[in-house]
Amino acid sequence: MNNHQYCIIMAGGIGSRFWPLSRTSMPKQFLDILGVGKTLFQQTYERFSKIIPAENIYIVSNAEYSGIIEAQIPGIKRENILSEPYRRNTAPCIAYAAYRLKQIDPEAVMVVAPSDHLILKEEKFLSQVSAGLEFVGSHDALLTLGMDPSRPETGYGYIQANGENSIETGGNSFRKVKTFTEKPDIKLAHIFLKSGDFYWNSGIFFWSVQNIVQAFESHLPEISNSFEEGKLVYGTLEEKTFIEKTYAGCKNISIDYGIMEKADNVYVLTTDIGWSDLGTWGSLFDQKEKDQNGNALIGKNIFVYDVNESLVRVSGEKLVVLQGLEGYIVVQSDDVLLVCKRDEEQRIKLFVNDIKISKGDGFI
Repeated sequence: MNNHQYCIIMAGGIGSRFWPLSRTSMPKQFLDILGVGKTLFQQTYERFSKIIPAENIYIVSNAEYSGIIEAQIPGIKRENILSEPYRRNTAPCIAYAAYRLKQIDPEAVMVVAPSDHLILKEEKFLSQVSAGLEFVGSHDALLTLGMDPSRPETGYGYIQANGENSIETGGNSFRKVKTFTEKPDIKLAHIFLKSGDFYWNSGIFFWSVQNIVQAFESHLPEISNSFEEGKLVYGTLEEKTFIEKTYAGCKNISIDYGIMEKADNVYVLTTDIGWSDLGTWGSLFDQKEKDQNGNALIGKNIFVYDVNESLVRVSGEKLVVLQGLEGYIVVQSDDVLLVCKRDEEQRIKLFVNDIKISKGDGFI
């Protein structure tokens, strides 16, 4: 393993679209959403630990989840958990990790990845990660992983790759990024798919610490200046106080909008690794095996009659009997039962907001 290679896992999201299973106190990345005996976060950590030394894997997450992280990754060093006092999106999250890493190892190269994605072709993924780390270690580049689209998906952002100015190395083609596009409508998604040069934006990034720090200095100087001020306190007892003060004044901005869409040295490595961001119950339904009636059933004691094309997720030993449903999401947690049409799952956020107003945070 290369001692200058690092992994930053972002694990601070709240997964509101997976309510009621995902709650603010225990969001989806820390749950066994897939019903395989391991949480999404544990799977992500174990995946990267096959090619990155454990001491070089850092978790950036909200401070309230530190105990959960320590429980799910026994033996992880406390200094490898970077605790955010407030949620400020991915740019401050990545800046914290980058500027702290700069003090530890100025020669560092890193892969930055969310903690809650599904990757079915793990061996191929790890090969691409190694190739990406090698690339950014020897080129002035910010790299993202683009996924070969299999359908006109409206739930993902897209990356358009430039056919020119590619860099061929190690048997891979690293293509210059032409544009980033936010989630399109279905008509535009069909155009993207047909064109052949648009790819799903995975939110997985690679860069050297030197290049990402330079990018922050150029495109987000206020964030750069704030985290640079902590160079003498990272790794000391003063770090927590400094980070609390820094985050309090930090803007809420994504790395895509703040840097990737503005920088002129952005490349994409395109691949097919069986990827899904598992952002919604619908995306989970798409990935799960179905019964003869097209149902995805996750739970020990589920009985269905005349039920078709539905997702049913039941926790624990609860016995659930369903009859006569077509195209529904049914999710049971300890204190909440959700029954929602699959094609209207975007309304879950509205449901959560109404419940919060009416009942407070107890069910959220």
